[in-house]
Amino acid sequence: MQSPAAAAAAWSGAADSPPAVARVAGSGPAAVAGAGDSRPGAAGGVAGGPPPDAPGDPGVSREWRAPFVLDLPRTVGVHARGHGDPAFRVTPDGCIWRTSLTPEGPGTLRIAPARPAPPGAVPGAVPEATPGARPPGATPGARPPEASFAARPPGATPAAGAGTVTVIRAAAWGPGAGWLLRELPALLGGDDDRAGFAPAHPVLRELSARHPGVRVGRSGRVLEALVPAVLEQKVVGVEARRAWRYLLLKFGDPAPGPAPAGMRVPPPPAIWRRIPSWEWHRAGVEGVRARTIIGAAEVAGRLEEIVTMPSGAADRRLRSLPGIGVWTSAEVRQRACGDADAVSVGDYHLPSAVGWALAGRVVDDAGMLELLAPYAGHRHRAARLVELGGIRPPRRGPRMSVRDYRAF
Repeated sequence: MQSPAAAAAAWSGAADSPPAVARVAGSGPAAVAGAGDSRPGAAGGVAGGPPPDAPGDPGVSREWRAPFVLDLPRTVGVHARGHGDPAFRVTPDGCIWRTSLTPEGPGTLRIAPARPAPPGAVPGAVPEATPGARPPGATPGARPPEASFAARPPGATPAAGAGTVTVIRAAAWGPGAGWLLRELPALLGGDDDRAGFAPAHPVLRELSARHPGVRVGRSGRVLEALVPAVLEQKVVGVEARRAWRYLLLKFGDPAPGPAPAGMRVPPPPAIWRRIPSWEWHRAGVEGVRARTIIGAAEVAGRLEEIVTMPSGAADRRLRSLPGIGVWTSAEVRQRACGDADAVSVGDYHLPSAVGWALAGRVVDDAGMLELLAPYAGHRHRAARLVELGGIRPPRRGPRMSVRDYRAF
């Protein structure tokens, strides 16, 4: 197996080189550059100030009118690593808080609950903020009965929110605030192209109609998706979430702005590389996963470039790293790149769920891929709908046991 150091040398990528910016702001079909004007009363109050009831420093804000119905919690919730994730929080008012180490620095993003736009609203963004409103250095810019799924005739899948406009208001803090607001449409699925996804299977057809607002968004930050995915390799979820929480609380920086208490920004590559062995042990992470994360941090600049690559090329670059296989690559591309075709082959539960939903039987990875083949380009989207539907075979036998590497 190639060592992390050898991989770094082979790539010729400096770990401390700045990650590539994911995309030009506004380049997506539904993205429009510019943060909302935060002046009081600007644009008739549509874009003025922070989202409702934002505590303390209002930060910099924007409003985006998504040209589709949006299920905000299910679209953004894929980035949360358990209820105790220090980088993700949902507050009692329904607002979603998320931190990120952007190419422009650390930032905190707060997204208010989505709401339908008034009749006649035009999709897009409100006018660009005045220079004084930007942060320093920021630039503009058990399976249900089959009969219940068979009621809808073939080909009758409705468009996902076609003709609907959803209003999204967000505020951000820190040096990365401008980047987070410019990339907000991409995070919420503004670049997600559902063209060609017309499921013929009655289960998928019904689930698509039931969840029209679930989009495949992208964070544009690869290492932040890769580290928790590696922590989830071959362990139960509670172990991985415990490790992620420990490492962020120990090595992450406090979230900028009036973020909920305990939130942290994921560490930069240099910090991940220098975490000592005993801290990995205290986090419950054995040597193999620790070395994989350290090796990825060594070439973080090159990894961040995959957000601009075709899916196949991104997959090859990720899997060229020791410890990164097909499952981890798919999990990263789903979140960082918004890859709607990245199937989590090797997942412990997914093949049986897909097989039970689409064929009425438990299948393996090969069987899952065969069932998803008609949805090429949208295989992850189809599998995600199965997961949202809660369709799975009856449980038999013991569950995976929770191990604690700290006791080894």
